Amino acid sequence: MTDTIHEQHMRHALTLAQQAAGRTSPNPLVGAVIVRDGVVVGAGYHTRAGQPHAEIEALRQAAAQARGATVYVTLEPCAHHGRTPPCAAALIEAGVARVHYAVRDPNPAVNGQGDALLQAAGISVHHGLCADEAMAINRPFFKHVQTGLPFVTAKFGMSLDGKIATHTGDAQWITNGRSRQQGHRLRNVSDAILVGVNTVLADDCRLTTRLDDATADTQHPVRIVVDSTGRTPLTAAIVQPTLPGQTILATTERSAADYRQQMQAQGVTVWVLPTDPGQNGRVDLLALLEMIGLHDMLTLMVEGGGTLLGALLAHKQIDRVWAFIAPKIIGGTAAPTPFGGTGFTHLRDALQLTHIETTNLDGDIWLQADVRQSS
Repeated sequence: MTDTIHEQHMRHALTLAQQAAGRTSPNPLVGAVIVRDGVVVGAGYHTRAGQPHAEIEALRQAAAQARGATVYVTLEPCAHHGRTPPCAAALIEAGVARVHYAVRDPNPAVNGQGDALLQAAGISVHHGLCADEAMAINRPFFKHVQTGLPFVTAKFGMSLDGKIATHTGDAQWITNGRSRQQGHRLRNVSDAILVGVNTVLADDCRLTTRLDDATADTQHPVRIVVDSTGRTPLTAAIVQPTLPGQTILATTERSAADYRQQMQAQGVTVWVLPTDPGQNGRVDLLALLEMIGLHDMLTLMVEGGGTLLGALLAHKQIDRVWAFIAPKIIGGTAAPTPFGGTGFTHLRDALQLTHIETTNLDGDIWLQADVRQSS
């Protein structure tokens, strides 16, 4: 096989892996393709945590044809017993001849051990094929394994002059219907969604996923409200027990104990977190991110408002930006912007974006960008 053919098979595996976007946490997205005599005889991907891994799905499809075949998998095959048996052992038992994997699994329980196990069994092992693409689709997994924190995306809609509402608070709607549907598609692939209490008070938001083409697999991310003193009304839409999915109130001891009990009584999970001394007694956002990570939520989409996004910006806890920019000019010094707070003093400290992509959504522009990691 030429390198071009190898890449084609690995890209096939990458495409398969992404079909489970938003469904595998705390596991990574993984796809696998098995090729024998130039023909794909098996293919599969990891669908959900606890379900068979990609290699197992592909081996089941290939059956006896896996013997002597070449396997392309987007992540190093695991070598440990977790919720499922180790994939490296299954590949050895199936008698495959060669394994190409894109990137090494940083999980300490794997991290080179799958590679070593395969090689010890006489299997030819190669890694690094389409590594950048494989790293990109699993950035949330890699961050979570290495730091315990979720991958944080700042998502907002704004006018061309950077306003998220008028000076009177009128914000519905700055962006168009197609942009809003794309926002719901992004919720559908996110583990959790985070807003501040001011957004709840201003919009009485539900933060559910409302797709025009919804299916039985449509996902409602865990809704998290940052509310240090307990200002979220018990009647707010986001804390009603009839709402699909789970709502979490992230608060502090500054909220009343009986208020927290009432929230719990109507099905809301309450996290009492420490305060951040530098933020006037507000919830310590680093403690909140750690708690989200402990609950195996890998992807966190932050929908505002400006106070919350500004605080995350100050803490340098934003990994990606999804901005929807409408061709409108609102104006007004007092009109709110996506990122509040003090901001940076020097331009050299400003958040730098990279890997920028733009999509035209009926006149709105959807900008997707990663935050450049400081060296």
